Amino acid sequence: MTNISPEIEARRARAKEWFESLQTRICAELERLEEEASPELYPEEPGKFDMRPWTRESGVGGGIGGHLHGRLFEKAGVHTSAALARFSPEMAAQMPGADKDPTYVSASISLIIHPRSPRVPTVHMNTRFLSTAESWFGGGADLTPMLDEQRSQDADDAKLFHAAMKEACDAFDPEWHAKYKAWCDEYFYLPHRKEPRGVGGIFYDRHNSGDFEKDFGFTRAVGEAFLDVYSKIVSHRMSEPWTEADRREQLVRRGRYVEFNLLFDRGTMFGLKAGGNIETILSSMPPMVSWP
Repeated sequence: MTNISPEIEARRARAKEWFESLQTRICAELERLEEEASPELYPEEPGKFDMRPWTRESGVGGGIGGHLHGRLFEKAGVHTSAALARFSPEMAAQMPGADKDPTYVSASISLIIHPRSPRVPTVHMNTRFLSTAESWFGGGADLTPMLDEQRSQDADDAKLFHAAMKEACDAFDPEWHAKYKAWCDEYFYLPHRKEPRGVGGIFYDRHNSGDFEKDFGFTRAVGEAFLDVYSKIVSHRMSEPWTEADRREQLVRRGRYVEFNLLFDRGTMFGLKAGGNIETILSSMPPMVSWP
C-alpha cells in the first residue's frame, strides 16, 4: 500500500484513541442505566456488554464490537473500527481524493440502541475520520421515538435532543446546526413511505473546515452531547409503564427502521462494500419487529 504521511497517521491515531475512549464511557453509562432500571418493569438480570475484537480480512485494522442484550436495552451495539486499506474502483469513484490514490485510513465509532420500553426512544450515533488524498470528518446523531405521541418536533425528548446538538454545533460555528439539522431531516427520510425515520438530529459528511483541530473538537463535542442527552432522556422515560398496544406500535415503527437501514443507509452500504465486520454492521437491526 502507498505510504500514509506521518501527519495523517498521527491524526488517525488520535481519532481512534478518542472513539475508543468514548465507546468505553458510553458502554459504562448504558450498563449503569441497566442496573438502575425498575425490577417491576424490567424483571430480568441487568445486561453487560460483550466486547468482541475483530480483525479486517482485507487491509490492516479491525475494531471492537460492543454488544448488549439487556433488560432495559433490548439490543444495543456500540462499535469502534479503524483501517488502512484500499477502496475498490467502484468506491474510489465516489470518494474525494481516491481518484489520485485509493488508499485510505479511517477510524470511527457507531452505535444503535433499541430499548425494550416503547416509551424510550431508539437512538443512533456515529462519528468518523477518513482520509484519502483528502481528509474529513462525518457522522451525527438522530433520535427515533417509537410512539406517535412522541414523534413531534415539539415533543419534550425531541426538543432536548435538538438543543444538545445545537449547543455542540454552536460552540464551533453558529451556522452549522441549521445546516446539519436540515441535512439530517433530508437524509433520514423514507421516500417510499413519505415520512421521516424519526425526529432527526444532525448529520454531516465530508466535513473539512480547513482546521483539523476545530473539526476534531466539533466531532468530540457531538459525542459528548450525545452521551449526556440520551442518558437524560432514558432516565426520564424508563420508569414509565407501557401497554401491549404501545409495544405493537413500537414493533411496527422498528420495521421502518429496518427498511431505511437496508434500503438507504450509506453507512451500511459502505461497511459491507469496504470489507467491514458483518456482525457489527448489521447490529443496527432490531431484535424484534413486525409489519402490519
